[in-house]
Amino acid sequence: MYIKEMFEDKEVVFSFEIFPPKPTSPIQTIYDTLEALGDLKPDYISVTYGAGGNINHNRTCELSSLVKNEYGIESLAHLTCINSSRATIDSMLDELRGQGVKNILALRGDIPKKSEAIGEFKYASELVEYINKIGGFGIAAACYPEGHMDSGSLERDIENLKIKVDAGADYLISQLFFDNNYFYEFLNLAEQKGINIPIQAGIMPIANKKQIERIVSLCGATVPHKFTNIMDKYEHDEEILREVGIAYATEQIIDLISTGVRGIHLYTMNNPYIARKITNNISAVMNFANKNEGIEC
Repeated sequence: MYIKEMFEDKEVVFSFEIFPPKPTSPIQTIYDTLEALGDLKPDYISVTYGAGGNINHNRTCELSSLVKNEYGIESLAHLTCINSSRATIDSMLDELRGQGVKNILALRGDIPKKSEAIGEFKYASELVEYINKIGGFGIAAACYPEGHMDSGSLERDIENLKIKVDAGADYLISQLFFDNNYFYEFLNLAEQKGINIPIQAGIMPIANKKQIERIVSLCGATVPHKFTNIMDKYEHDEEILREVGIAYATEQIIDLISTGVRGIHLYTMNNPYIARKITNNISAVMNFANKNEGIEC
């Protein structure tokens, strides 16, 4: 099934993101995670582009196939294009097609710090256009509620986003954010630029202060004062920080759904406990939003 069809059938699409273990780590760890996530029945599960940067050591295709074919959950395979040739992209697409994976999140990827990017694709929009021309895949793209760090401004970033949409993206998944007001402002600006495809809100619960601080430093998300207080107060009690983080994310999601957001994409960080707690917390709101379709969370 193409994920874009889910947005036609449901008021709110609910999905998870997982990431493959490093090439040196046992793959059994992610099997255990999927086993724990499977009965939560998200609409789909996305699999990030594996660590290592080498197609021969990339587990994204393998895990995307596992999600779809073993657990019966639609999968979304991340595919980055920086430093990639068309031959490499073609190889990945062929493997995904052979496994029955029909949905791709087309991304630029991180530019290596110590070397210039070498490849045939410079921007995610070029990858979106390339996959769209090949055909046979549903295409998602990323968006950034506070603007991509390389864009210079939110307005410029939304202009670039429109290029990705026009190139053939079916729907968008947002980078994480901790203040819903930024997301609502972004939605308004995107609409003004003629972007009218579904946009899922990406939510990441607090699990570890250092982990969150590292991710925020990479993506530039604004940390509200209330959020900082939570991390500072509970940073030395991991269990309490986790529970308060679940509550904070739950509050964000309920507000987003109640305001009419089309989808929630939960960055699980491969933590089934957090995914389960949040899914249970929002189940009544999700059921209400999708009552005409009889959805169960």
